[in-house]
Amino acid sequence: MVDLTRRFDVLVIGGGNAALCAAISARRAGASVLVLEGAPKFYRGGNTRHTRNMRCAHDAATEILTGPYTEEEFWKDLLLVTGGQTDEELARFMIHESKDILNWIVEQGVRWQPSLGGTLSLGRTNSFFLGGGRAMLNALYRTAEELGVDVLYDAEVIDLKIEDGMFLSAALKQPVGGKTEVRASTLVAAAGGFEANIEWLKQYWGEAADNFLIRGTPYNRGAILKMLLAKGVQEIGDPTQCHAVAIDARAPKFDGGIITRHDSVVFGIVVNKHAERFYDEGEDIWPKRYAIWGRLVAAQPDQIAYIIFDSTVVTSFMPTLFPPIAGATIAELAGKLELDAGALEKTITEFNAAVQPGTFDHTILDDCATQGITPPKTHWARKIDTPPYLAYPVRPGITFTYLGTRVNREARMLMKDGKPSANMFAAGEIMAGNVLGKGYAAGMGMTIGSVFGRVAGREAAKNARN
Repeated sequence: MVDLTRRFDVLVIGGGNAALCAAISARRAGASVLVLEGAPKFYRGGNTRHTRNMRCAHDAATEILTGPYTEEEFWKDLLLVTGGQTDEELARFMIHESKDILNWIVEQGVRWQPSLGGTLSLGRTNSFFLGGGRAMLNALYRTAEELGVDVLYDAEVIDLKIEDGMFLSAALKQPVGGKTEVRASTLVAAAGGFEANIEWLKQYWGEAADNFLIRGTPYNRGAILKMLLAKGVQEIGDPTQCHAVAIDARAPKFDGGIITRHDSVVFGIVVNKHAERFYDEGEDIWPKRYAIWGRLVAAQPDQIAYIIFDSTVVTSFMPTLFPPIAGATIAELAGKLELDAGALEKTITEFNAAVQPGTFDHTILDDCATQGITPPKTHWARKIDTPPYLAYPVRPGITFTYLGTRVNREARMLMKDGKPSANMFAAGEIMAGNVLGKGYAAGMGMTIGSVFGRVAGREAAKNARN
């Protein structure tokens, strides 16, 4: 039983990668640490449970990475996906620190596996967790507990006592040992975004948010973020920006995870409920562009779209939990999708006529493109003409939101007057908007969480000692 009569050096609110990195870092720096995880033990870890990999800079090939990925290349990739909407100082700091995270995370018990190939194209840039996100989490929890970090589950925080930028205590919904107040010298907020709070999403997206699916935990409702912003912490980020991908429309409302995501877009076309294409399916290498498709589908009528392809490409991408819907003809497929058959036939006929000869290669920006149609398909364009014809229905799958708390290089929260908080730090999705103004590239969320979690824990421990 955790003794809540004592005052901890560091209180960490959250239970995912960022929270555990902070807790371990603080404990290794000599601080007493309590982690409050709002979810039950089985569902601990927030969205980390569904992750697979992390993007870190490195100067040379390793046992698990096929080549170098320099800080400058990482920066250029981040600049590209965000369109320049990033805090350059914090982003470059994160990228530099990521080089050391590759080894530090292994020291905490996490193991890597050889990178996956295929459409992911991540063998050089991203390190994959052996056993996936849940195995990574279990390793971090095991290390934290061995170090003496205290952990409480089902520990929902209902209030934060903050005065003049200084954290004093947190109030729990359920008493522990007769106590509901948790006192600590410093706070690390690592409780995620507000993507599971549909009513909050509707403030910015309107009724369309009812059709959004949440890829991860139902526990990220943004309660801690809302409290911090209400108590004087400076906010960062556009509330409509988020990491959102196209996931199977048959997925559950929450916690569908990685197996509901579709990587087949580049091998076909995507149409809306009117059987019309609406964006270039071959714009760029998939890991740099997969995270735009959630927002693109969200902008379509009824927030629904359909990935259409033929039998020649069924083994070209990673299969998902749900099988494709098949039709011997385009008209039959349209009927199963409840699309207008004539409209879908017209769209595919026009697309096929626009496809130009080229040499197909999904690992590079190849020369297989369309000509004379809008929108174009600038790479990987091949005719859809070999039955059976196949389709996946997709909806916006929200991973995490970018509205968050402003921080500095110490991961210390900044108050609305611009001054650093006396003793409050943040890590992970709750501050990701500092780096991600918009857009996403595979593995960046875990990088943000690990880097700023480690920094937040170290700085919080130092703050507590002083």
